[in-house]
Amino acid sequence: MKFLKWFLIVIGSLLILGFFGGKYMKIQTKKNSPEAIVKYSGTGTNISVFYNRPYKKGREIFGELVPYNEVWRTGANEATTFTTDKEIGFGDKLVPAGTYTLWTIPQKTQWTVILNTKMYDWGVGFGGASRDPDFDLVKINVPVQDLEEEVEQFTIEFIYHTNLVMKWDKTQVMVPISLK
Repeated sequence: MKFLKWFLIVIGSLLILGFFGGKYMKIQTKKNSPEAIVKYSGTGTNISVFYNRPYKKGREIFGELVPYNEVWRTGANEATTFTTDKEIGFGDKLVPAGTYTLWTIPQKTQWTVILNTKMYDWGVGFGGASRDPDFDLVKINVPVQDLEEEVEQFTIEFIYHTNLVMKWDKTQVMVPISLK
């Protein structure tokens, strides 16, 4: 009976420690990669991207921190989400209104940009990116553009009306978005 009591106390303590430890770790990661929302509103269409913005901090980004030819959650912490309230053209593909997770596969000369219909709590698991390819809605390839100036913090923005731009370090990719 004494063993059972101590066993339950230890298990309960570990559960409490795990819960609060997880919350503490989440707060700490948000300090290093803060949340951001970028929005486009125009001609009756609203598009938003929720993502977390890691810093370069002197690291080699593409090919090292973010390996080439592997799925990246496209930011840090939670999976990045892309929401549109109307059907749009995403590259050369049609995307219905909805919320999707945004994934990329960086390569030296092009990136594969993916919209996935499944929502994920966190962008990575123990085996790498959490993305399940069975839920991919669209996959498009976009060319890499080299930047002259280094971008310290990962940035997603809309430029030239509705083009979705992702840039970090000296790398930029742009996904053309057309309104229907």
